[in-house]
Amino acid sequence: MAVTASLSCIRLHNLSPKPQHFPSRSSYSSLSSSFTQNPLQTHLQLRLQPIRSAKSNLPVIQMSMEAGVGVMGTKLGMMSYFEPDGKVVPVTVVGFREGNIVTQVKTEATDGYNAVQVGYRRVRDRKLTKPEMGHLEKAGTIPMRHLQEFRLVAVDGFEPNQKLVFEKLFNEGDLVDISGTTIGKGFQGGIKRHNFKRGPMTHGSKSHRALGSIGAGTTPGRVYKGKKMPGRMGGTKTKIRKLKIVKIDNDLRVVMIKGAVPGKPGNLLRITPAKIVGKNIPKN
Repeated sequence: MAVTASLSCIRLHNLSPKPQHFPSRSSYSSLSSSFTQNPLQTHLQLRLQPIRSAKSNLPVIQMSMEAGVGVMGTKLGMMSYFEPDGKVVPVTVVGFREGNIVTQVKTEATDGYNAVQVGYRRVRDRKLTKPEMGHLEKAGTIPMRHLQEFRLVAVDGFEPNQKLVFEKLFNEGDLVDISGTTIGKGFQGGIKRHNFKRGPMTHGSKSHRALGSIGAGTTPGRVYKGKKMPGRMGGTKTKIRKLKIVKIDNDLRVVMIKGAVPGKPGNLLRITPAKIVGKNIPKN
């Protein structure tokens, strides 16, 4: 009986309500008055205040601006071009399919930034989704596969369904930046991927093309992040800067650009004016 009574006392003691701390009468009256005047606003302020303070510490990522509007093209291959003085120049031939039409003009008033959206490469209607078709029909353009934006300082003079002609935007001798997707090489070793040296092939060496040591022992006891090791190679977006336009052929609708560009023949290329600090890009 004594044990049962002690257990019941313990249960009652644990179930007894704990003292609660309530706000003072002045703070309670201020909260109640603000809540009665505008309950929704007070509720949102209390709910969103920690979220706003947390987001204010996050870095703001902005898209870089282009030196001017650009176009899209298709890589056709490489060849040798003979200049009038007989000098041989290796060039990449870039062709243009139907497209390079302005599909949307974004302004700070409507979208928060200035940009021109351009479409390229005509396709059949059934190749696109209904939202994509609705977006292009709103601009009054043909169905196109690729849509890309060119962020500019000002978008004056651009309107939807406007055709962008390469000859009017660029001249022979201009420098351009070309970006595209590189050729995928698959999974490669350290020698091919990072230009490592191999070990000796004779004199009893057992290490020929192996990676070798990837770190110390007990200290640090791990592999550092970013360690160059075998892995997937190629198939990434790359930009080649300041390539010279050698020849613009209006009859064949091709452009010859000095040097190599990313990707294999048939690859999509993005051609923009080269960014030159002090010329078309401010120094600051």
